[in-house]
Amino acid sequence: MTTLVLILGDQLSPQISSLDGADKKRDIVLMCEVMAEATYVGHHKKKIAFVFSAMRHFAEELRNSGYQVHYTRIDDWDNSNSFTGELKRAIQQVNPKSICVTEPGEWRVLDEMKLWSKTLGLPVDIRPDTRFLCSHEEFARWAVGRKSLTMEFFYRDMRRKTGLLMQGNEPSGGKWNFDADNRKPAAPDLLRPRHLRFKPDTITSDVLATVDRVFPDNFGTLDNFGFAVTPSDAEKVLDSFIADFLAGFGATQDAMLQDDPFLNHSLLSFYINIGFLDALTVCRAAERAYLDGSAPLNAVEGFVRQIIGWREYMRGIYWHAGPSYVDSNFFENTRPLPSFYWSGKTEMNCLSTVINETIEHAYAHHIQRLMITGNFALLAGIDPKAVHIWYLEVYADAYEWVELPNVVGMSQFADGGFLGTKPYAASGNYINRMSDYCGTCRFDPKKRVGEDACPFNALYWDFLARNRGKLSSNRRLAQSYSSWDGMDNDTQQALRRQAAGFLAVLK
Repeated sequence: MTTLVLILGDQLSPQISSLDGADKKRDIVLMCEVMAEATYVGHHKKKIAFVFSAMRHFAEELRNSGYQVHYTRIDDWDNSNSFTGELKRAIQQVNPKSICVTEPGEWRVLDEMKLWSKTLGLPVDIRPDTRFLCSHEEFARWAVGRKSLTMEFFYRDMRRKTGLLMQGNEPSGGKWNFDADNRKPAAPDLLRPRHLRFKPDTITSDVLATVDRVFPDNFGTLDNFGFAVTPSDAEKVLDSFIADFLAGFGATQDAMLQDDPFLNHSLLSFYINIGFLDALTVCRAAERAYLDGSAPLNAVEGFVRQIIGWREYMRGIYWHAGPSYVDSNFFENTRPLPSFYWSGKTEMNCLSTVINETIEHAYAHHIQRLMITGNFALLAGIDPKAVHIWYLEVYADAYEWVELPNVVGMSQFADGGFLGTKPYAASGNYINRMSDYCGTCRFDPKKRVGEDACPFNALYWDFLARNRGKLSSNRRLAQSYSSWDGMDNDTQQALRRQAAGFLAVLK
C-alpha cells in the first residue's frame, strides 16, 4: 500500500508533517521543480536558484537517510511543469494507493490540491503545517469578536503559549515590548563581523547554470551567490547570528547604511521560511543568549517578536482574510510601479541604494522594505497589487502567506486598517534620521519645495491631503493633520504643486 508523499519547495524539513509515519521501504517521496511555480511571478534569479539548490540538497539528504525519492528537475525533457502533471506521471510509475502532502502556504496551490482527489482518482491527505505555532483554527478563535486584530495582543498570547522571555505569567523585564529602545541610527563600523557566505558546491553550480540558461531575463543577478543550501549550513548562520550580531541587533534594527546592507540583521528568514530552521528553536537560541548574559533583553525581545509575533501573525491574517485580500485597495490607487523599481536608476539615493542591493542580494531588511520602497509606493499612489507582486518577485524569503499581508496590509494600508492601526507614511526627515542615504543624494531632505527638495517631503503632505476623507479620523495621524492645518494656504498649495509636478513625470 504505497503512499506518494509530495514535498513542496518550502517544506524542506525532515519533521514536515507529510513525512510523519512514512515507511521508507514502501512509500515514495516526490519532489519537483515545475515551471508553474517558477513563473507565476517573475522571481529573482537568486531566489529560484536558492530554492532549487535547497530542494536538490534536501532530496539527497532524504535519500541518504533511507527514503526513496523521485525528483524532477526544471529542465527535464518530460517535465509536465505543474504539480498535478508530476503527480500524474508519478502515479503511472509507482501505482500508489494514496497521496500525502502538507498544506501549502498559498491559496493558489491549496485550490489546486483540493482538486487532486477527483482528478487523480486517489485519496489525498492534506495535513496541517505543524512548523507554525498557531494553527488556522487557533487564529480564527483568537480573532473572533475583536474590533481590531492588533498584533501586539496576538504576540503576547504567543509569548504565554511558548513561555519565551516569561517569568511566570509576567514578561521578562516587566514589559512586553522594548521597541522604543530599538530606533537608533547606526554608524559605519569596519570591525563589524561579516555575515557567513557559502561557496557554491557542484549541485549549486549546476543549478546556477540552469537558472541562468532557463530564466535569463528574470530580475536580479546570480553573481556572488552565497546562500546556505543545507540545514547544516543554515545552522551555522544561526550560530553566527547569536554569537556575532544578536547583541547589536536591537538598538539599530531600524537603521540603514549605504555601505552596510545587512548591519546586525539575522539573514535567517530564508532558512526558516524554506524549512531548514525551526522557528521556535531559533527563538530558544536567542532566549538562551539573553539568559546567559551575552545579549540584552531589548535585542532578544525585538528578534523574538519578529518571529513569533509578526511572522505568525502575518500567516494568521493571510488565511483568515481569504483569497480576496490581494485585491484590497483602500486608497483606490492605480498608478503603475515606476520603472526604477526594476533598474534602480533614480536620483533618489535611498531608493537607488535599496533597489540595487535588492538586485544584488535578493534581500533588503524590514525597514528598507517598509520605509523606503514601501513608503514611496504608498505616498506616490502606486497600485498596491503591483507593489505586492514586486515584493513577491524580488525577495528570496518572500512567500505569499507572509509577504502579502506585510505589503497590502502593513506597508500599503490597502486593507484600510484591518491589519495595521495607521499608514506607515513618512517624509524625508525620517529617512535622514535613520540612514546615511541623504548625505550623498542630490535632493535635500530639509527642503520641501524647489528643484532640489526631497520628493518624499511634498509627497508626504500630498498623501495626507488627498486622503483626508479616509484618514482624518485616525487618531494616530491627528498630529500630522494638525501640522498640515497649521500651514497657510500658499504653503499647502506649493506642496501640492510640488507633488503633482513630480508625479506627472514619474514613469
